Order: sequence, then structure tokens, then C-alpha cells
Amino acid sequence: MIKRDKDVFIGQPIILLERDGTKRSGGITVVNDDEIKITIPLHPYTKKNSSEIHYKHAGGKRIPFVAPSGQYKKYAAECGFFLKPLNITSPVNIKTEFYMGTRRRVDLTNLNEAIHDILVENGVLSDDNALILVSTDGSRVYYDKKNPRTEIIITPADLTFEINAPKKGKNHSSRNTRA
Repeated sequence: MIKRDKDVFIGQPIILLERDGTKRSGGITVVNDDEIKITIPLHPYTKKNSSEIHYKHAGGKRIPFVAPSGQYKKYAAECGFFLKPLNITSPVNIKTEFYMGTRRRVDLTNLNEAIHDILVENGVLSDDNALILVSTDGSRVYYDKKNPRTEIIITPADLTFEINAPKKGKNHSSRNTRA
């Protein structure tokens, strides 16, 4: 069972009206306690392609940093229209199928990173660390020129490891690791 906020209203699909008059739907569907489906009817974008260099000023110095592209920022903001905060806190597998509108090469890892960050930013997941987002089994990239989109299926997963706090009274840092 997926632990989530049960009081979140999951309504009818959201309809996206394209410029040419075609309609595409998206949103969240809770199939049952063991499966949540999300459809985002937008062309997927990654954070890392076309990154922008920005500068921040600190202590009289101009320090460069890399920021996601404007295209990604727009995509992330538009994804929010199709997502609701579920605050998932239990271990899950996120199977994501990216349907690209072009045949350009794309990096699945970067697409997964982008969508996981978007799910956290919009409160679907409470965090994307390995205690909650355990696996991405089944994720794929497909080509669909007429209907680019992202389809996400969230299912429960077994926790693969636990983080244990050091035991009180034991000093683990005193071990000598040198020969």
C-alpha cells in the first residue's frame, strides 16, 4: 500500500486544448491503494540540456553557476497544472514512459531526474531519496509525434536498505584505519 495523504481530492482529468484545436487530457488517477497513474500531456524536457550560466554576486565577486534552461523551467511550471500534492512517504517504484515528439537522442537518466524533481516540487513525493523512490524499473523512452507526453505509474516497493543511526555510547570515529 502506498502511504499518502488520503484527503487529497483527485478529480476529473484536466483537458489541454492545443492551438490546432486538439484536446489532450492529463492528471492523476488513483487506481487503488497499490497504483497511482499520472499523465502529463506535455513534451518532456530535461534540466541539463541547454543549461544557462548565471552569475550571483557575493562579497563583491561575480560567481558563475549553472541553472536549468528556460525551456525546462516553463515545462516544470506547466507540469504543476496536472499534479496534486499526495505527499507519498512509503517506498515506491516509479515507472515513467516518456513519449517524445521528435526522434532526437535523449538521456533517460536526465529525463528521470527532471520528472522526479518535478514530483517532489509539486508534493507528489515527499522526497526523492532512496528510502522513498526505491526504483525506476520499467522506465522507457518512446516516439509519438502526435501526442508527446509523460505517463507515470507509481507502485509500492520493498525497501532495499535502512539508515541506522549510530548507537549511543559508542565512538565509531576512534577506529584507526591506517596500517
